[in-house]
Amino acid sequence: MIIELIPLALLGGVLGLDVVSFPQAMISRPIVAATLAGGLLGQAPSGMLIGAALELIALETLPFGASRYPEWGSASVVGGAIFATHPAHPAGAMTLGMLAALATTWVGGWTMVKLRQLNARWAAHWRAGLEAGSRGTVTTLQLTGMTADLVRGALLTTVAYAILAPLADACIATWSMDARLSRALIVTTAASVAGGAAWKLFHSTAGARWFFVGGLAVGLFVLFAQ
Repeated sequence: MIIELIPLALLGGVLGLDVVSFPQAMISRPIVAATLAGGLLGQAPSGMLIGAALELIALETLPFGASRYPEWGSASVVGGAIFATHPAHPAGAMTLGMLAALATTWVGGWTMVKLRQLNARWAAHWRAGLEAGSRGTVTTLQLTGMTADLVRGALLTTVAYAILAPLADACIATWSMDARLSRALIVTTAASVAGGAAWKLFHSTAGARWFFVGGLAVGLFVLFAQ
């Protein structure tokens, strides 16, 4: 567990930092984050599989300003790692990986709010330097905030994985639902969330819904043709 936790914690910290602070390069998106987590455990395809499902749910998130929203970077590392530790994809593995990721996103959103409050207190503490336009003060404040965000993501990943991974293992050992059915339920739920998110964005645009329906039909045809 400890050997697994160290690289996962570092990855969770970096991806948690990417969500808002730096560099905002989209590496914290679930499909990327979960794939990287799976790769660290030697199961990148498993990470990508659950990352794709998490990405469908994450489409619902619109991170505007200082509003509270789920933190998908660190959470996707947790979900991807839990699923990747079961390379045979037994019944319940994807379901529990998804639930673990979703639970972590909720807690992660709360930690981001607390970090913003802490950043505000630091800014107030260095207010004199900021008002004077001190370059050193601005740099110090920025580096302090980014370091705190890195630590936040790493701690969140560590605690979440340490708690949820053993719990997932115990649940998988007693899972009775058919593996294909449980995965189908997860994919259907994720697709419905993504569909709802997409509808909110384009339903008022003339003709956009027909492009969506057409693209969906073509995609399903290609899927079943294979």
